[in-house]
Amino acid sequence: MNGLTDDHAELYDAAIIRRYFDKFDKITGHLGRVAAELEREGQLSRLDARVIGGYIQRLNLTFQALGYKYLMAGRIDGPLPGKLTFDRHESGFPVAQELLVMANDAQQAERHLSQLPTEVELKDEMIRQIVGELVIPTRLQFTLSQRLYYEALMQGVPFWARNDPDVQWMGEDRGRRSWLVHWAVYDTQTNLPVIYLLNVEDSGKTSLPRDDRRWPQMQAHLMAQSVDGLKLVTIAKGFDTDFDDLHPKRLRRIHLGPMYSSSFTLQSGPISDVLAAARPEPGQDWALVWTLEDLLAEREETVKTGWFSSTERQIFATGPFGGPGLADIGATAMTRMLVMPERPYQALAEKRPAGFADVRKFVVGAGGRIIAQR
Repeated sequence: MNGLTDDHAELYDAAIIRRYFDKFDKITGHLGRVAAELEREGQLSRLDARVIGGYIQRLNLTFQALGYKYLMAGRIDGPLPGKLTFDRHESGFPVAQELLVMANDAQQAERHLSQLPTEVELKDEMIRQIVGELVIPTRLQFTLSQRLYYEALMQGVPFWARNDPDVQWMGEDRGRRSWLVHWAVYDTQTNLPVIYLLNVEDSGKTSLPRDDRRWPQMQAHLMAQSVDGLKLVTIAKGFDTDFDDLHPKRLRRIHLGPMYSSSFTLQSGPISDVLAAARPEPGQDWALVWTLEDLLAEREETVKTGWFSSTERQIFATGPFGGPGLADIGATAMTRMLVMPERPYQALAEKRPAGFADVRKFVVGAGGRIIAQR
């Protein structure tokens, strides 16, 4: 890494990059179990947990693909395969530009694969070079790493910089269809994956996902409003105003990260002291923040939209309904959580730094078991 005063840093060594993505592979494996624990506690429905788990799996696929892309970093001369850039100060995640480039690569993956030798052909040629020429087949290894990268992009659905809205049927009540609309972005300012869940009632004549007018407009509207700096109440009110027959009842935003690690990130304050004091085993020096913002509609009122027409508008619970200090964030409630291995948690419990008392802790125990702590 270089540029110690910069927020972004480059990883240019293949072994370090593998350790970086191995760490994320372990972390994302734990996050699905955290979602299951939140479901057990009643903070998430089964559908909510399944949707969030799907995005976590997609994020893991993104990291696997990037791991293949940079598998030979620092091993060959010249500009390729480049260096992985990540945000080591604010998020600990790869910078958003990495995902934007990956999306472009995915558009051309089929063409690249058609021009590359097969994995079997590459391995046969490697053996011939090793046995016959007594050289390490570095160039062939790079070619194979790129083939694996493009295959990963073709075999699944990664977490993109923009993951457009999808919809899940939730039933019907009072003649209205109920939907869970979900989407996600990789925020370009914070370099963090952000998931949105919107519970909406539909009083339109045509089912929402089959409505050629409302569905594309709603998708475009939600993606344009998916900015981390916007408060949930601002997003919900804008949606409520623009779509008279779609009634937002609950909007949630989940930030996955930042990720702190004494091996990779520069952190200051209590979390730095905790990780330093823990002296964890290799691969256990991390902590990941998970923030859940929640906005609820407490009631609705009828407002006139013309001389002879009216519609319903939602009144959202913020401020005193959500507790002291929540009026400024424009949400009904906000829950901050910290996922970490046992050793860092023990150091946190011993130091008891200010500001962590109200943070939920999820401790990763033996065998990946999640232990919820207050």
